[in-house]
Amino acid sequence: MKKKLVILSGAGMSAESGISTFRDAGGLWDKYPVEQVATPEGYARNPELVINFYNERRKQLLTVRPNRGHEVIAELENHLDVTVITQNVDNLHERAGSTKVIHLHGELTKVCSSYDPNNPHYIKELLPDQYEVKMGDLAGDGSQLRPYIVWFGESVPKINDAIDIVMQADYFVVIGTSLNVYPAAGLLNYVPDKVPVYLIDPKEVRVPSDCHVHVIQKGASEGMEELKNSLI
Repeated sequence: MKKKLVILSGAGMSAESGISTFRDAGGLWDKYPVEQVATPEGYARNPELVINFYNERRKQLLTVRPNRGHEVIAELENHLDVTVITQNVDNLHERAGSTKVIHLHGELTKVCSSYDPNNPHYIKELLPDQYEVKMGDLAGDGSQLRPYIVWFGESVPKINDAIDIVMQADYFVVIGTSLNVYPAAGLLNYVPDKVPVYLIDPKEVRVPSDCHVHVIQKGASEGMEELKNSLI
């Protein structure tokens, strides 16, 4: 039976592909305040602004490709039972070939009901020629189609699925996330004792003192290549 590799990926994972990170200087939150485009209140106040913001994010997806880091994660499925838990809303893991991906913060390529965002009956995958959502485009329940994104202040519906997977890990890897975004950062607490934990990040990352973490201070692509060589 293959050993279980669980990877928690964040914005730094996709940065090498040219997708703007949210928190770094010059990131998306500098250009668009969180309150305007990533909260239920912002959406209620100006739904058109929010819908157009995510239309632009979707169009950006058409201009970027998975990087070598995404590809290495997908290739590891030949050797290990790999599950990716991602804070990213892009589809680069899937496009690289990963088959088991849990999206904690939603998916940019999907839309849902404004009334009942997590109702699977109204969640719809958009094809690239449908990436432009307009005011008046309705879900099956008659509400405006909204981005299938978990906004600040909303619960994270997939967190329990993620916890279940983390508790089964033989290896746990954190890549491209600052470890200060909850609830995802709390997943570290569910890693079984004695399971090796790896952190891949080109910047210096503060690691909790009680945590035995192997730090690979490199970007996603180089870091994943190094990790692959040490795991197989």
